[in-house]
Amino acid sequence: MIPGEGIGGNVAEWSRLLSELAQERGAELNRYGFLLCGNRAEAADLVQEALVRVFSRPRRAWELGEAEAYVRRTMLNRYLDLHRRRTRWIRALPRLVSAEPVADHSTDVLHRIDLVDAMRGLSPRQRACVVLRYYEDMSTTDIATRLGCGEGTVKRHLSDALARLGAQLRPPAQRAAGERQET
Repeated sequence: MIPGEGIGGNVAEWSRLLSELAQERGAELNRYGFLLCGNRAEAADLVQEALVRVFSRPRRAWELGEAEAYVRRTMLNRYLDLHRRRTRWIRALPRLVSAEPVADHSTDVLHRIDLVDAMRGLSPRQRACVVLRYYEDMSTTDIATRLGCGEGTVKRHLSDALARLGAQLRPPAQRAAGERQET
């Protein structure tokens, strides 16, 4: 890149894009991070770290959508990198999480808790596939490209994840009946 060309050479333009991204898409980026790591503080750290990584080096001129896509990709990669280094499971929240706190709906809260607990049992790749498929509404082909694996691998991760979630989220009476039939 020639110095002074594109956003990389214009600190004011680079700063404007960062501010616009944080203001217009910050809540969505935080929700995305929240779904990946299951903790608001960790999600905020994930967003901040991705923004620093993306905006710390000059790049070609970007539109807002391109910058957001790059930040999301950086967040996903960083989440998977961090998880590989950890020995404990990271909680992940379901795609049903809303930005507003839940009102006094104890049944909804219990269902969310059950779903969070069920998500804990998924591997990091299974969680990533579930989030990308059902929150990001990506095709299996796009997920495979994003994760750098085969489409069959993505389908297997989704199948295993949905089977595990389905088994864990069935009402206790149905779970007990299913266990009796299997033995």
